[in-house]
Amino acid sequence: MTTSRPVAPQLQMEWDLEHRIKPLLSHAPWILRVTEYRDKPGPVLVIRERFAVAPDDQEGQGAGRTTLKDRGLLYGQSLRRCLPVVRSIISRVCDAADVPLELHRYLDPKQITFRGNLPLDREAGAKLALLFKLQERIVEMDRVELIAWRVERFSREEAEYWLTRTTQYGPAGNRWALAGMRIMLGGQPGDKEIEHMLARVRKAGGDPR
Repeated sequence: MTTSRPVAPQLQMEWDLEHRIKPLLSHAPWILRVTEYRDKPGPVLVIRERFAVAPDDQEGQGAGRTTLKDRGLLYGQSLRRCLPVVRSIISRVCDAADVPLELHRYLDPKQITFRGNLPLDREAGAKLALLFKLQERIVEMDRVELIAWRVERFSREEAEYWLTRTTQYGPAGNRWALAGMRIMLGGQPGDKEIEHMLARVRKAGGDPR
């Protein structure tokens, strides 16, 4: 017997969450968690990566287990400025049949009321992890948004490569890579061309409705 799908948008979102989205959470390579932190303005977006856990002993007990590690946060003003980009990135995540999950519906641009986990593919996860890292400690919101839109344009391979460069080369190497990428994608602090560049990428970008 096939479960009928509701018509009303809110009911459709609830149905999709239970029947199409939550079943993917146990094996998705990346997870986007929408939550609250006591010391930060809500909501907080947390990007989490899945890793295999080493077997407990030489006989391979526990093989196949995985764990999730936090890779970055987005909240406050940075979240407000980057939300159109985040929605654009996650809107392209599909299920096994290549049907879009339309995850952007759960991040309402007017007010994010959803709390929970959303499964991401490798491309969306790498892009968000990179974006969340790059925006840290940047006070100019135009630079943050410009970096976000330019990361959104990366291919999956580019996003994964640059994420690796900023996470796997030791503290100094990672720090230098992040500093260089911030300038490459978002210009120098105070550069008057940032506003013009941002206007162009906004025009070229598209926030799913």
